[in-house]
Amino acid sequence: MSTPGDPWGQNPYQNPYQQPGQPPPPPPGYGPGYPPPGPPGYEYGYGYGPQPGTNGFSIASLVLGIICAYWIGSILAVIFGHIALSQIERSGQQGRGMAIAGLVLGYVWIAVGIVLIIIAVNDPNAFDSDDMLRTLLAAR
Repeated sequence: MSTPGDPWGQNPYQNPYQQPGQPPPPPPGYGPGYPPPGPPGYEYGYGYGPQPGTNGFSIASLVLGIICAYWIGSILAVIFGHIALSQIERSGQQGRGMAIAGLVLGYVWIAVGIVLIIIAVNDPNAFDSDDMLRTLLAAR
């Protein structure tokens, strides 16, 4: 159909395949035979959905590995680090590096504690402040 003043004989806004009186066809991707639209974050086809957050146990493992509260913190850092690694493997969360760092720090502090206990058992005066000061001054 032509509109008055249309030099090419067609209306550019008229769908040539649409019968008069019928609704326009749905846009591509929303009609029958097409999958429904994806979850939020997929609107533009990038495939980035909501990212899972950082695992809380990995954060706790790192913090406890850093502060090492009377070696109880280092033991908890090791426990929380192993829990975090297993949860991260199952869920795909972030925080693997923090969990590993918490594990390493926890094991290091446990090893330091064991060495200090061995020294204290072998020499009961090893950590006496007067003996340490005399040893330090005698070494100079």
